Amino acid sequence: MANQLQLKFVNFPKGSYIIIEGKENADRFFIIRTGKVGISKELEVVEEQGGNILGPGDFFGVVSTMSSHSHIETAQALTDVSLISVQRDQYPQLIQQNAPVAMKIILQFSRRMRYLDEALTTLTLKNSSDSDASTLFKVGEYYARKNQYPQAFYAYNQYVKFNPAGTHVGTARMRMLKIAPYAKGVKLGFRSDEAIRDYPKDSMIFSEGESGDELYIINKGSVKIVKIVDDNEVLLAVLKNGDIFGEMALLESKPRAACAVAYDDCRLMVVNRANFEQMIGREPQMIARLTTLLSERIWLIYKQIANTLISDPLGRMYDALLTQMGKSRMGLKYNGSFYFDFGPDELVNMIGLSPAEGKPIIKKLMDSRNFKVVNDRIYVLNSSEITRQATFYKKMQLREQSRQHSPA
Repeated sequence: MANQLQLKFVNFPKGSYIIIEGKENADRFFIIRTGKVGISKELEVVEEQGGNILGPGDFFGVVSTMSSHSHIETAQALTDVSLISVQRDQYPQLIQQNAPVAMKIILQFSRRMRYLDEALTTLTLKNSSDSDASTLFKVGEYYARKNQYPQAFYAYNQYVKFNPAGTHVGTARMRMLKIAPYAKGVKLGFRSDEAIRDYPKDSMIFSEGESGDELYIINKGSVKIVKIVDDNEVLLAVLKNGDIFGEMALLESKPRAACAVAYDDCRLMVVNRANFEQMIGREPQMIARLTTLLSERIWLIYKQIANTLISDPLGRMYDALLTQMGKSRMGLKYNGSFYFDFGPDELVNMIGLSPAEGKPIIKKLMDSRNFKVVNDRIYVLNSSEITRQATFYKKMQLREQSRQHSPA
């Protein structure tokens, strides 16, 4: 019989600070029993979906606690509050004994991810991120123009499948016939009971705009998550062994918000909706892992959104590199060498620049002689320079913001 979960109850008077943005070593999150809590950030780019005031049943601090990063927000008691304190290592037991709480957290995280992804796409790319079945044709057209025929064939096929009465069905069928001889390694159609799937490098696992009811766990290899915006492939993330992706479409029954492409040959474990609901009660460690990964992604996307406020594009590059180092648990004081999971082209579109806009900025970065490109990946000799430069540009931006908002 499982040990009874012992949760701690804590009280805070009105006006007190419960968590502080930037504080490291977050090890617990809170569920509100009574009262109201206000959430704020140093750089408030987009308001939280549903607002920044939380009440009974809401929770906060989960992102930083489960991702083991510093706090991304400040929480202050707006009234006298009573809270349930949950330590990180108690979370699997909480799931096992209270599955609805876990499901509420996961569903809220999924909605939060979609909302923040839309905000980031709008801020960085000045473009709407809405996806539907018609998006599949646009994805196919992009990859066809780039001579990336496996991805194009897959997207065209899914467009015909999910949008049989669509305006471009005839064109999509014609394109598929033309590029079929060059579309090697395309994976179409799987048995519903197929729990393990292999994908060769550059094959598309799913496309933006496609319906989906499965999530994936990477057993081997890596997967890149990308979005096609303004005729550019924008890199959102590179996922590795043990990472989970595709959960938003499964949880919310909405079209995929981005494309997943095999970055290397990869093997994936597949979880459908029925299996996922069973896992919540039976495999708390797996659900804890999913919560951790969602927390990691939300932490990262907050950093990416804050990056949009830095006006100097070279500063945005340094800040983006620092965020990626933080994602890999490299502390601010680390001064060794570091390999990134992407190359210059991906760094350019990561911060929302076109190839033409990014070329001179990359040249400036490389002129420092602290960077090299090795096997199409960025390599830095002394990581402390990234920290120094990113901190400098962020301070300059905060100073400029303060000047703009100060009385004339």
